Parts: sequence; structure tokens; C-alpha cells
Amino acid sequence: MPKFKRTDRINEQLKQEIAVLVRDQVRDPRVGLATVTAVECSPELDHAKVYVTTLGSDDDRAAVIEGLRSASPFIRSQLGRRLHMRRIPELHFEYDRVLQEALRIERLLREALPNGPEAGSTPIPGPDDVAADGVDGEIESDSSDIDASGGDGSDDSDAESPRDRSAREDEA
Repeated sequence: MPKFKRTDRINEQLKQEIAVLVRDQVRDPRVGLATVTAVECSPELDHAKVYVTTLGSDDDRAAVIEGLRSASPFIRSQLGRRLHMRRIPELHFEYDRVLQEALRIERLLREALPNGPEAGSTPIPGPDDVAADGVDGEIESDSSDIDASGGDGSDDSDAESPRDRSAREDEA
């Protein structure tokens, strides 16, 4: 059976209750469509960081955070009525930057690892690219002189092996 810390359960309960209060009870027009994403309480339950996301520009986000900070005493009093806790933590509202960071990292990865024929690299095959027998076309090997037919690579076909191509390019 998994062991849960008390603060983890309190964090989740606070998150749910604050989300309901912000959605239904807070009448500040600055708050708008704020979404509570996480709550982190201190071990002593004195303070709680409440992470919030919202749509809009940086100015809109700052206004939402300011509206939530001004509504913090009201939210704490409502939490005191709803939860059976000896001490309701002081709430500190912060903008949750996790989504922004994830999008930034994804954009950087796309720039660093471009995939597609126009980038000069071969794309990574997906599950739809693999044939029914598990083999996706012919496999060329640069590390051996043995071809797929079991020969030594000295057949009389017009195909040029990768080694022949590289040797010809080195001579030029």
C-alpha cells in the first residue's frame, strides 16, 4: 500500500477547494478565468504557494495574480469554514510557468532536431512506417562487405555501394 504524506493530501484538498472558490465565489473582475494547477504547503502548514494559469498577455496575468492576492483573505476565511483544520495556511499566489517552459523546450527541440527531407536528415520512422513483417524496406550496411543476398558484394549490378560512393568522392 502506498504511503502518502499528510501535506500531499492537504495540498490536493486545498487545490480543489481554492479552485471552486475562485470559480464560484470570488467576484473580482481581474480574476477572470484563472485555473488553479497546484498547491504546495510548507511542512508546518504556515504558508501555501498556489500556482495559477490563465490566458492572455503578461499584463493580464499580472492583473489576475494581483486580483487573487487581494482576494486571499476572503479565500482563507472560506477555507476555514469548509475545511476542518486547526490552521489555514497563508496563501501566496504565483503564476505557473510549467506550460510555458514545456512549450519553450519543445520549440528548442524542434529547432535543434529538424526532421524531414528538406533538412537533410532522415525522419525517425513511426509505427505507421513499419511494414507488416517488421521490416521497413531494404537495409544498407556501411560496416560490412556482405550484402542481403549472402554474397560478398561483388555482383555485377549497376548499383553503387556506399563505400564505392565515398571512395569516389574522396578521389575527387
